[in-house]
Amino acid sequence: MKLLQLFAVCITLALVDAKPPNIVFIVADDLGWNDIGFHNPEILSPNIDKLAHEGVILNQSYVQPACSPSRGAFLTGMYPYKMGLQHIVMGGVQPVCTPLKYSMLPQMLKDDLGYATHAVGKWHQGFCKLECIPTWRGFDSFLGYYNSEEDYYTHEIGGYLDLHDGELPVRNKTGVYSAYMFADRAIDIISKHNASQPLFMYLPFQSVHRPIQVPKKYTDLYPHIASDMRRGFAGMVSALDDAIGNITKALQEHGLYNDTLFAFTTDNGGWVQWGGNNWPLRAGKLTIYEGGTRGVAFFSGKGIEKTGYVHNGLMHAVDWSPTLMAAAGKPFREIIDGVNQWDAIRTGGESPRTEFVYNIDEFQPLMCGHAAIRMGDYKLIDGTGGYYDGWFPEPEVGFSDEFVKSDLDLFQTNAIGNSTKRYRLFNIKDDPTEHFDLADKLPDVVKKLAARLAEYHQQMLPADYPPSDNAANPSHWGNVWASGWC
Repeated sequence: MKLLQLFAVCITLALVDAKPPNIVFIVADDLGWNDIGFHNPEILSPNIDKLAHEGVILNQSYVQPACSPSRGAFLTGMYPYKMGLQHIVMGGVQPVCTPLKYSMLPQMLKDDLGYATHAVGKWHQGFCKLECIPTWRGFDSFLGYYNSEEDYYTHEIGGYLDLHDGELPVRNKTGVYSAYMFADRAIDIISKHNASQPLFMYLPFQSVHRPIQVPKKYTDLYPHIASDMRRGFAGMVSALDDAIGNITKALQEHGLYNDTLFAFTTDNGGWVQWGGNNWPLRAGKLTIYEGGTRGVAFFSGKGIEKTGYVHNGLMHAVDWSPTLMAAAGKPFREIIDGVNQWDAIRTGGESPRTEFVYNIDEFQPLMCGHAAIRMGDYKLIDGTGGYYDGWFPEPEVGFSDEFVKSDLDLFQTNAIGNSTKRYRLFNIKDDPTEHFDLADKLPDVVKKLAARLAEYHQQMLPADYPPSDNAANPSHWGNVWASGWC
């Protein structure tokens, strides 16, 4: 009898262990390489740092140069240049969204594994028709905004409201700071969640995108920073950190924390013009240099077997969906560009990825660079790297806003000058800051990478970057950014 009871206990434990983990997928907006505590101790982000240090910090996790392309890659596992989404970002008055033929991660988690799925924060995957918005793409609920940016307190962009709960506008949150509002919604979801069902929360926070807005108590944490913009930006990081800390606390209080896998990434590098910093990496957002594409990222929590280490394997934005599906217990059911990194990350193994495409963009005017590819340790840039260039030191050591702006003018000039040379080659392992162009010294490597990039180029769709459509004007829709006009 005791043997049978022991056998029953073992079976029960095995079934409990087989339950898919809860997944909290956090996306920070415009968070640069040097904008987080575990890279830069000047930044106060203890809650994020704790999660990162208890998990796996990703040292070579790559994203797109700008926000909506990265988010599309996260959710579909497809390169943006294959979906026509490679040029800058989706505009609110453009009739475009992430192509409906591609399934998104929440839909697969729901259909294949029975997850409850919720999105809280920034969408920026298009909204001109209902089929494009979150609750039509696999999410049970959505609280957030459709566009690329907005005021943190009024939740307006261009003077019009962009805040939605599901398909309905939310008009009673004026004055509530968005990081607080989004954390409160996440906590409410956690408090009402049935623990027998796996939970997927997609938390693409507004923070730390411009405009620079944050409660004063957070800027007061950084009296030593001379730059007003950088001080405000650093405060926004700390406000984001508080929000994440409150969410993790709620998971603990409701008994969900130990069964939760946390995934954290930025959507692109820091925007230097708006307080972000990627030092010592080159340039930043809107460029295909490392500062624009090498993202802050980590995994932590349920399922991670080797913890407290830095993973140096290559990962790309297209890998998040298949990796999270694998962590949940099933493969991504469609053929995609992403690869499953779960075994490598959870055990400290070697990454299955050996190459990726930074971007391929031929649309004019060209702001995000022509194209770039990584193969092994080498990176080839074909054409300009973006619309500014250079290395920006840390503003917190005493540089003023005027210094940053004057240097930006100089670096924009340098970016135009650099575009006259077609190919530039860097060894990212030896030279992660891209100081030493090896193209003239290693012509055979240039030839090899250029040929491979040309193969990918054949798969490119022209950028779907249509002109503005007046049908989108919120004045036609009760002064709200709304869906249903295309």
